[in-house]
Amino acid sequence: MIRANGIDVHVEHLEPPAGEPGGVDTGRSTAPATLVMIHGMASDSLASWYFTLAKPLADAGLRVVMYDLRGHGHSERPPTGYTLDDFVDDLSAMLTTLDVTGPVHLLGNSFGGTIAFAYAARHPGRVASVAAVESSPPTPAWMARVARRLGRAADLLPRPEALAQIVAGRGARVARRARDTGELLVATTLARDLPASALPSAAQISAIGVPVLCVYGADSAVVELAPAVVRLLPQTRTVVLPGEKHTVLVDRPEAVRRLVLAWLREECSVEVAEVATAP
Repeated sequence: MIRANGIDVHVEHLEPPAGEPGGVDTGRSTAPATLVMIHGMASDSLASWYFTLAKPLADAGLRVVMYDLRGHGHSERPPTGYTLDDFVDDLSAMLTTLDVTGPVHLLGNSFGGTIAFAYAARHPGRVASVAAVESSPPTPAWMARVARRLGRAADLLPRPEALAQIVAGRGARVARRARDTGELLVATTLARDLPASALPSAAQISAIGVPVLCVYGADSAVVELAPAVVRLLPQTRTVVLPGEKHTVLVDRPEAVRRLVLAWLREECSVEVAEVATAP
């Protein structure tokens, strides 16, 4: 747990093993590239990275940093302060507190990708690349979708009958996450603050000059935003995985890992090793 931007932030990090590119005992003069993983909003936490891509990407030679967003997981849950700028300020302060120097590679899932794009727009010299899974830069169209989803969740999830229906239809594990999300939305101003966020202009987003990777599920509504992302950021490599939904990170972690590693090698000139997949 570290103190960053006035709150306690839960952070986990993994170092490359000795002998891998960038590993701590390889004798190389350069430090391993730092990859910062940012999870999604409301029902997510750093656990979605921890149990999917974190170790495989560290094993490939990257220094991996994960953290729980404010109000999520084990990080502090202040009652207010949930605009996009607050989340970007948290990321900036966390990297300063951790003494992370040099440009970082940002990997965001869902709204975590939006935070990554917003950070890159505000701090272009501190970012080496942005990879986003089922996400978009903070455009008005995307933020309107986020506002609608948060509004529906804030209205529905605090109701006991809604949780009972989730237990019956999707199981106790999903219901626990829904309950936690409902508690977050009741205890904080997240559902009001995020839709009211000041957004970077289209010109500021288009000024992001680093390599960009966007991964979508073909059966997710978010893929509809892919052409708009490419118009703003023509350097974007877009990959659409057939048959996948918004949960592509959890459902297809090996496919996402392969895409990210290949892109880091080919587009970002990062020395990473391929990692054997589990049988």
